[in-house]
Amino acid sequence: MSTVIENIDIRKILDSRGNATVEIDITTENGFGRAAAPSGASTGALEVVAFPEKGIGSIINTFNEQVKRELLGINADETTLIDDTLKEIDGTDNLSSLGGNITVAISLAAAKAAASSYNLPLYLFLGGNLKNEIPYPLGNMINGGAHAGKNAPDIQEFLVVPVGAQNITEAVFANVQVHKKIGELIKVKDTLSTGGKGDEGGWAPNLSNYEALEIQSRACEEISNETGIKIRPSLDLAPSELWDGSKYVYTREGVTRDTGEQIEFLKEIIDTYQMFYIEDPLREDDFEGFAELTRMVGDKCIICGDDIFVTNSQILARGIEIGAANALIIKPNQIGTLSDTYQTVKLAKDNSYTPVVSHRSGETTDETIAHLAVAFGAPLIKTGAVGGERIAKLNELIRIQEEMPDPVMATLK
Repeated sequence: MSTVIENIDIRKILDSRGNATVEIDITTENGFGRAAAPSGASTGALEVVAFPEKGIGSIINTFNEQVKRELLGINADETTLIDDTLKEIDGTDNLSSLGGNITVAISLAAAKAAASSYNLPLYLFLGGNLKNEIPYPLGNMINGGAHAGKNAPDIQEFLVVPVGAQNITEAVFANVQVHKKIGELIKVKDTLSTGGKGDEGGWAPNLSNYEALEIQSRACEEISNETGIKIRPSLDLAPSELWDGSKYVYTREGVTRDTGEQIEFLKEIIDTYQMFYIEDPLREDDFEGFAELTRMVGDKCIICGDDIFVTNSQILARGIEIGAANALIIKPNQIGTLSDTYQTVKLAKDNSYTPVVSHRSGETTDETIAHLAVAFGAPLIKTGAVGGERIAKLNELIRIQEEMPDPVMATLK
């Protein structure tokens, strides 16, 4: 079975925010893979560079002049060789020459082409997943912060997890019901609401943080009672967007909090609203604060790091050493290649950190992360609840579940 790369094409396409990104096609003798790269609005300072300063046009020129020539003839299933070749061509520590979006799109497209050559779905080619586990979906319900307008809550994402779902279909539709219920509750609270939505499909209402928390909690309770499926609230604070260098500034609330007050605020929210999952509770360089919060509440709430770890195994190792968080977000374009993403997932699982495969705010209809979540055995996938670019992943999970013999939902800690 030949997996030799015979052709590679690149094109400029749109992401969900109307910005340009890249899509890669890779062809082997009897296989084909296509992957597109997303982009984030709230990004970690140590992420690889998405695109070089000269823009996408320069990437396409470099691709046609240099990258394509170097990759033709390599086997598509030689992931590490492909990724090392890309990093060698780039020649920088943060992929600022080629841009992490082009390298990750090539890396993922090659894996999909290899899987296709073996007539296997990507999740089986990459991981096998002998447990036949499907991740639970983290659904974005209310958007604030960098994902919404100035009158929305300061907290960036109000999420839910259908922890009582028996299969992915139940889980996906339970999240949608919560989303609809929250929309109804917002209109009761704010009669002038226009029904606007943020980058990731969550409602972008004129609400305070506590008003949004109350609506989120009530919707979870009502839909749990209606469906018999236990649904738990969760949050992504994106606090680096709130940090002014000395304190956290909650403009919508009109309050500021130092690090100690931020930790107490989070502990109160976790206890009051029975939060299942808190992402980026503190600024991205506060390893000690993450560790303190994890010691305080990590036995009853998942404390997840995104901007602090940026899918980087070396940075994660530092967090593991001091017990900062007990979970991390996995975004392949933060680190730029599939092989580096896998190294981070392996380190996380070897140290009992929960990997949470995630979308970005600027998404495409590419469904690859659904396969990655299953292949990596990630118990959670964060990919919104509504919107075409979000449901592309959710619907793919439903298809994957149909293919599996005796599928089960992953074990949540």
